[in-house]
This record gives sequence, C-alpha cells and structure tokens, in this order.
Amino acid sequence: MGASYVVDVIAGDGIGKEVAPAAMRCIDTVARDEGFTIRWRERDWSSERYLADGRMMPEDGLEQLADGDAIFLGAVGTPEVPDHVTLWGLLIPIRRAFLQYINLRPVRLLPGIVSPLRDAQSLDVVLVRENVEGEYSEIGGRAYRGLPQEMATQQALFTRAGVERTARYAAELAQTRSGSLVSATKSNGIIHSMPFWDEVVSETVARYPGLRLESVLIDALAARAVLKPGTLDVVVASNLFGDILSDLVAALAGSIGVAPSANLNPSREHPSMFEPVHGSAPDIAGRGIANPVGQMWAGAMMLDHLGEAKAGRRLTAAFESALADGVRTRDLGGTATTADFTDAVLDRLRRA
Repeated sequence: MGASYVVDVIAGDGIGKEVAPAAMRCIDTVARDEGFTIRWRERDWSSERYLADGRMMPEDGLEQLADGDAIFLGAVGTPEVPDHVTLWGLLIPIRRAFLQYINLRPVRLLPGIVSPLRDAQSLDVVLVRENVEGEYSEIGGRAYRGLPQEMATQQALFTRAGVERTARYAAELAQTRSGSLVSATKSNGIIHSMPFWDEVVSETVARYPGLRLESVLIDALAARAVLKPGTLDVVVASNLFGDILSDLVAALAGSIGVAPSANLNPSREHPSMFEPVHGSAPDIAGRGIANPVGQMWAGAMMLDHLGEAKAGRRLTAAFESALADGVRTRDLGGTATTADFTDAVLDRLRRA
C-alpha cells in the first residue's frame, strides 16, 4: 500500500474556489496512478468567513494545520475587505508560524503561450524570496491619527540568520542549475539593511566553491529581466524585492495566471504551503473561465516536496501538453473554460 498524505485545502475567495478543485482532481488522478493517496482537509477560511465572524480563520486555525503534510491555497481577497486584513489574517500568520522562510517561484515560458517579449524562449528563472521578515515586518505604528501631523513608521527587519538561510537555499539551488546566482539589492540608496544583506549573502555564497555571485541593484535588475531575461537563472531577493520582481517576471512569461509559488519550511518541521501567484480575480469569479495552470503547477511543486517527484513531473507534462495543443483559457488568448482545460489535463494524465 502506498503512502498517504494529509493536505489542508484553503480555496479562499474568488477564482480560488474554482481553480483549487480543478487542480485537486488532477492531483487525485495522478496519485491513484502512482499508488499514493491525498487526504484533503477542506477549510472554509476566507473573506466570506471574515465578514461573518470577524476572523479569516478560527482562533486555533494554526493548530488545526500543524499536523498536516502540506497546505494547498487557492486565492484570498475580496473588494469588501481591505487587502491588509486578508493578508495579515491568513497568509502571513501561516508563513511565519510555520517558518516558511523560503518563497520559491519558478518562471519559464510554457508551450503555446505568447510572451510580450520579442524573444522569451530563454526565460527560465527561479526566484528565491525571503518570506518571513525583511520589509514586511510588524514593527512600526501610527501616531497623531486624524490630525494634520499624522504619521506612520514601518521598520524593516533583516537578521543575519534570516538572510543567511535564504542565501544558503539559493546557493544550493544554483549549484544544481547553471552555477550562477544574482542577488537583488539597493545598497546605494537603502543605507543600512541592503549593505547588510549584501555582506551576508556574499559571506554565505563564498562557502560554495565555483558559484558565481552577482549583486545587482533592483531597478537595474527589473530592466535586465525585460531586456536580457536569458542572463538570469537563480535570483535571491528580500521579501519586498522578491515579491515585485517575481510578478514582473511572471508577466514576461505571458500571464501571471500560470505562475506557481511555494512557501517552504526547508527543515520540514512544519507544513509548507503551495499557491498560485495570481489573486482572487473577483472580476471573473464565478464565470468558469479562470486559468487553473498556476494552481496545477503549484500542485506539482507540492507533489515534488512530498517526495512524489514522478507524479509532479507527470502533472506538469500534462498541463504543458494541453497548452501545446492549443487548449488555452481566455487570459492566454484561447476559448477554453476552467472545466475544459481541466478535462484536457485529466485526459492526458489517463493516457500517459
């Protein structure tokens, strides 16, 4: 009898409720073929729940997730609830409580997708983003509310341990690829945290003989991603820079709707979380036209993390084959519905 994994599903809001079930069907199919099972624990944690009882998830939500093998997230957000409420009420607490300090975002041009770039065939980048500290800290506050002198402070938090473990993960990944690592910085303008980032990254990478490290200012790096995407392979960045840069590179690959994301606890002491990069897209929610590729690709990353690498490769090959054969949703210039694309992937999994 094969392995069995417990995965918590948080479909969330908007199109998350459509693409998460689509990906789950594909994962279940490939799991049966490969002789393992996924036991899904579905959580109704969402903006709808927040509007009903004032919380995105129950008070003991983190405890409920703690004994699972992974978390499969759809999308979170609705116009009725401010984004900072949904983010800090669900995603960020999960990332921090479970020390998911690596946000991994692979980006490459998938078959049949047209990039806005003239030549994007060389685009194959993995972004390693520090995921629990940096610019997205909780340190700061507001003063003089409602008065002319109202003010806000936000303190970025960079620790040696946090930067070092992120750089170490990126270096080890780069060793398995081209041996080239680019570090995003802004040390010419951000006078304390970014020089510190540069120093720790450099010291860490020096322990990996033969690895080439290049430190590039974030504005120049954004331009380089557009003009010379083939010169980038593995990129390591702080929380804010990694967040922005990964969305930019995903757009260069033709659609943010196909981009996956993994929030990893590399030590595996806690569950890791897998999600598409796209948001809840309330403008198309409920119409059955959402692109499920990002969710499926996130599912393939989850399978690989669980130790089912063959299943992950099969799922990736199936959605790539569907795309190559012209089965595409509207955001990619096609006419397929979410169900049409899912059926095409399932058909290829059954025939593989």
